[in-house]
Amino acid sequence: MGDIRGRIGGGKLAPNDRLPSIRQLAASLSVSPSTVVEAYDRLAAEGLIRARPGSGFFVTEAGRTSAPLVRLEPPRAAEVDPFWVARQALDADPGTSKPGCGWLPPDWMPTALLHAGMRTVLRQATSLTTDYGPSRGSAALRRFVETRLRQQSIALADDQILLAGSATQALDLVCRLLLRPGDRVIVDDPCYFNFQTLLRAHQAIAVPVAYTQNGPDISAFEAAVLREAPRLYLTNSGLHNPTGATLSPQVAHQLLGIVSRADMLVVEDDIFADFEPEPAITLATLDGLSRVIRIGSFSKTISASLRAGFIAADAERIRLLTDLQVAIQFGGPSQVATETIHSVLASGGYRKYLDHLHRRLDTERRATARRLGELGVEPVLMPRGGPYLWCRMPQGVSSTALAQAALPQGVVLAPGNVFSPSLSSDNFMRFNVAHMGDARPFRVLERALKTLAHG
Repeated sequence: MGDIRGRIGGGKLAPNDRLPSIRQLAASLSVSPSTVVEAYDRLAAEGLIRARPGSGFFVTEAGRTSAPLVRLEPPRAAEVDPFWVARQALDADPGTSKPGCGWLPPDWMPTALLHAGMRTVLRQATSLTTDYGPSRGSAALRRFVETRLRQQSIALADDQILLAGSATQALDLVCRLLLRPGDRVIVDDPCYFNFQTLLRAHQAIAVPVAYTQNGPDISAFEAAVLREAPRLYLTNSGLHNPTGATLSPQVAHQLLGIVSRADMLVVEDDIFADFEPEPAITLATLDGLSRVIRIGSFSKTISASLRAGFIAADAERIRLLTDLQVAIQFGGPSQVATETIHSVLASGGYRKYLDHLHRRLDTERRATARRLGELGVEPVLMPRGGPYLWCRMPQGVSSTALAQAALPQGVVLAPGNVFSPSLSSDNFMRFNVAHMGDARPFRVLERALKTLAHG
């Protein structure tokens, strides 16, 4: 397959050219004819070639030499690549320890509630498993989201909510609607690493502003707005990722004043809302969805496999986003996923699960902070909730080097520069306390820290 792709990509085979016969290619590559048959069948399934009975295999128009893929960003060292943690964590072997990942371990998830919800959905009408979803997604789940946002003092109507396939897809839809190549977007420094990669995919320019324990540095934020004339500000609400910080009321009011005067919009990621012991003040709460677009999902506390996200915004933007989603995927998110998620959320067991989850995370957070402190790794702050600790490394230790040293020993860590658009956080690291419950990460950290300190 690689040989044929290379010939097509190199221009040696053009559309409608006949491929070598099975026996010819088998002989030239020193493989069996059955291997060539399987390769041709797979290439045909991909649409690169097609069979003409009695004539052989031919290159299709789809196999035309295409322009090189546009890189989302210039080549960067692997240790500061925003995709680095995601690649290592997603592709890790089952036995790998993953304190750098962004999700809970499988045995922390409400699998019994999830399985019960799936059984309930599968007993319902067959159309749920065969039909396209409604353009704005499950009405029952939209009502649940509306109720939850109203409980956070966000006034909205049913036509102000759209369900999407995930929070990432929700953000992608918003970017498609609002951004044009070259638009400036303010992001926190540090911020969730996928914010950076998604903005690059839309050819927008990220403008980093330092994030403090109370929110973005307001002086730096205002200066960036005046200097760059940004279209959006993209941030987390509630519990900030990766720092675990909480936006203060004073900073929130000041920030919205700047946003209003600059006639810009805010996209507020609400994905960690269910980790909060009590709802924090948010920009959407103060703004009422006039200049703020709220997005969120349920993957962190229910399932990263059965995914659904949501967008809450003014009615006209929701109408435009709905049409955009239909154009991209013809319909809303999977009905099986959304109805199962609603079944879990509506069950009496979900609130009990969250109460237990909060207590468990509090215990692990304190224990992890204590054990990291013994190694000279200190949390910058103690978050109100959530799975993350943003920690400062011992003097002179690079979190990048530490992550690289830990990886061959089966531990995936999240170095600070992965989250920093300005690459100014090499002395910090994010730890997921839910993955720090055994001794292995600490043993690897201790050995690596000692090696780096003597290096």
